[in-house]
Amino acid sequence: MGNFIDLKAADGFSFPAYVAQPQGKARGAIVVLQEIFGVNSHIRQVTDGYAAAGYLAVAPATFHRVKQGVELGYTSDDISAGAALKAQVEALPAPGVLQDIQAAINHASQAGKVGIVGYCWGGLLTWRAACMLNGLAAAAPYYGGGMTVAPEISRVPKVPVMAHFGDQDAHISMESVRAFEKAQPGVEVHVYAANHGFNCDQRGSYNAGAAATARERTLDHFRRHVG
Repeated sequence: MGNFIDLKAADGFSFPAYVAQPQGKARGAIVVLQEIFGVNSHIRQVTDGYAAAGYLAVAPATFHRVKQGVELGYTSDDISAGAALKAQVEALPAPGVLQDIQAAINHASQAGKVGIVGYCWGGLLTWRAACMLNGLAAAAPYYGGGMTVAPEISRVPKVPVMAHFGDQDAHISMESVRAFEKAQPGVEVHVYAANHGFNCDQRGSYNAGAAATARERTLDHFRRHVG
C-alpha cells in the first residue's frame, strides 16, 4: 500500500501524487498516469502493482488543476463527469498538466531511470510525455485516445515506446492505429482482441488475458530500458 504526498510543479502549483514503494532497493521508477476517473482505487492498485514489481511508482493527480480529490467509478455518469474534467484540463494554457507530470518524473528519478505508463487519457498524456518531457527512459501508453490522429501522430518520441490497443475499441479506430504504426515505425505497437479499458478489472470491458499479456510485455519493456 502506498500513500499520497504533495509535489510541486515548475510554476509553483502543488498537487497530490500517490506513491508506492518497492520492497528493498528500487530497480528504477514508473510514473503511472490516470484515466479520466482520477487516482481512484484501480489506479492505486496498478501503482501498487508496479511497486510490487520492484519500482518506485508515482501516480500524479492530473485533474488537480481543475478539481481536487477526484475519485470516480465507471458508471455512465462517472464517464460524463470524467470527460468534462478532461476537457477542462486539455483547455488549460500550455504547458498545462504536462508540468505536473514533469514534476512526478523529477520526483521518481530519485530511484534511478524512469518509465511512464498511462491508460485512456493517461495513455495520451504518456505519449505526449514521451515526446515532450525530460528525464524518461521508456513509455507505454495503453489505448491512448487521440494519440493515433493529428496532431499527435506527428510527434517524435525521445524514448522507446510500446503502445497497446484493442481491436474492438469504439474510441480508437483500427484504421487510425495502422496509420499511427506507419507514421511511427520505431514504436512497438501491440493490438489485442479486446475493447477500450481492457486493463481495468473494474470495467465491463476488462479482458484478463489481454491485460496479463500487455502487463508482461510492458514489464519486459521497462526491464530493458529502465532496469
